[in-house]
Amino acid sequence: MVKEIIIKTMWIVLILVVIILLGWYLYHENTALQVDKKIIINSKLPETFDGYKIAHISDFHNTTSKKLASSIINKIKDSKVDIVVITGDLIDSRRTNTKVAMEFVKELLKSNVVYYVPGNHESRIQEYEEFKKEIEKLGVNVLDNKAELVIKNGDKINLLGIKDPAFSYEYSLDEHLILKQEIESLEYDKSIYTILLSHRPEQFATYVEQNIDLVLTGHAHGGQIRLPFIGGIIAPVQGFFPKYTEGIHKENNTTMVISRGIGNSIFPFRINNRPELLLIELKNK
Repeated sequence: MVKEIIIKTMWIVLILVVIILLGWYLYHENTALQVDKKIIINSKLPETFDGYKIAHISDFHNTTSKKLASSIINKIKDSKVDIVVITGDLIDSRRTNTKVAMEFVKELLKSNVVYYVPGNHESRIQEYEEFKKEIEKLGVNVLDNKAELVIKNGDKINLLGIKDPAFSYEYSLDEHLILKQEIESLEYDKSIYTILLSHRPEQFATYVEQNIDLVLTGHAHGGQIRLPFIGGIIAPVQGFFPKYTEGIHKENNTTMVISRGIGNSIFPFRINNRPELLLIELKNK
């Protein structure tokens, strides 16, 4: 009888330990920021922009983790970047909280120039236009199908931004055609180095077709669950075992960098896929 009680107690303790460890692992995977540094080399980049630093954030999904938000702010501050870019889904349409997103943006703006394009989640919420107006008042550069020049010591590069195709009311067009039209509608000098902010990595072929030098994207959440030697399990639009979930992709003259993102949406956990802040440094050789 005593032996049975001991065995039963040991099993209960073991189960509790497993539950605690699993809980800690999930908490760590979803709140411990991973900072990844990328160097992008292109001889087309003006010499004065050699060493130009960009902090790239995507898919914040109005995360309520103060630890995670503080880690992002502090790391960007320490890194002394030239600009911060946010490539969509700053807000989550399933649990919309513009206040959380607004507070995060306010902290970023204290010591950074911030550029932002909306993602598919922003397209679903009625609050987006009001949110856009408010963050523009704060000083965020919202690139809703806009082109801007970034000037440094007289030299220039293009910074383009396009809205997510989910904003389009042309339901007869596929996403490739929507993005193609958005990019082609922008007026910019195609002879100089061009960076495009867009939410959708699965449209890489479109960016290559448009001969964009550097594209910064997100959306795929790193595949949500990542397996060793395989990569991400699932991503919106791409489905199971998606091709474009993270890292650097190159074809012809175009380089695309994908952020694994910060927050979560329909699936509440990241597994082997911590929130990612990208620090990108541009080099001309």
